[in-house]
Amino acid sequence: MRAQFLSTVLRAATRPSFAVSTARATPLLVRGVHGHAQESFESFSERYVNFFENAEDLFEVQRGLNNCFAHDLVPSPGVVEAAVRAARRVNDYATAIRIFEGIKEKVENKQQYELYLQELKPLREELGLTLKEELYPSS
Repeated sequence: MRAQFLSTVLRAATRPSFAVSTARATPLLVRGVHGHAQESFESFSERYVNFFENAEDLFEVQRGLNNCFAHDLVPSPGVVEAAVRAARRVNDYATAIRIFEGIKEKVENKQQYELYLQELKPLREELGLTLKEELYPSS
């Protein structure tokens, strides 16, 4: 038994050590400057138009809307159109209407919202969307 213990100790002594060296003063993970480039508005719009064109179910559409509206900018009318078409493609009328409510909250003033509504009016007519303001004029 003692010989077996001695051979185990000797084998352990000859193995390479995996212990952390004390000479190392810097940590393994250091947060540096992020290498992400600032995304342009055009590439942002193109990315989300492509995303919504390829969304296959309601979860993807809502996840894309969450991500899109989380940015500190108002999505372009092209992105809004792709999102509304995606919502109608997955047969969710409420999400299509909520997109317009999100735009209303994101724009700086009422005139900008009116411009969005004017530009997207043919889309709303094509898809048969009635906005909250049209249903409930007093609210």
